[in-house]
Amino acid sequence: MRLLVVEDERDLLFVLQKTLEEEGYAVDTAADGATGLAKAQAVDYDAIVLDIMLPKLDGWGVLATLRKTKRTPVLLLTARDEVRDRVRGLDTGADDYLTKPFERAELLARLRALIRRSAGQASSQIELGDVVIDTAAKTVSRAGEDVPLTAREYALVEFLALHRGEVVSRTTLYDHLFDENEDTLSNLLDVHVSNLRKKLGKEFVVTRRGQGYLIDG
Repeated sequence: MRLLVVEDERDLLFVLQKTLEEEGYAVDTAADGATGLAKAQAVDYDAIVLDIMLPKLDGWGVLATLRKTKRTPVLLLTARDEVRDRVRGLDTGADDYLTKPFERAELLARLRALIRRSAGQASSQIELGDVVIDTAAKTVSRAGEDVPLTAREYALVEFLALHRGEVVSRTTLYDHLFDENEDTLSNLLDVHVSNLRKKLGKEFVVTRRGQGYLIDG
């Protein structure tokens, strides 16, 4: 999953980026509202963490403009903790609102819920035959046995599972699994798909030649 964090406090931006990367997310960043809006409009992020008090364009402006064209889940993360600010944020189009200071576990849980709901998945567990994907624990088991995956392998299987029954193009996978600094022309995707088939079965990920990859629902 690929996230955008828009935050002007340099230290907090760094902490958020590292925290989310440690959870296996691909993370892009922006230190002002104008840059954040440009990235949010150009890329189909799985979720956006957006501060309100930003230079160049505040979070209200970013959110209002973004909502004219995109439904990307947005979590407002801000020091503004008055009820009227929360109401304004949600009424402007935010999907969730969290005030600073915040607990790391709560931020991560809220992001997981946003991503899950945007894909129409109510439960944190996805069952595909004898394979169970726990999106809260970020684990995968097969026939009751834990299957160890790398962070990128897990991200790939989670994305395909949330879109099960759909053919997902290679371009879409690169857009959602790799951040703006990674080489999207590499063969990393093929390597990860090959590894998943070794661990979860040859037929678990289906290749549709010229179209992309599919996990049957």
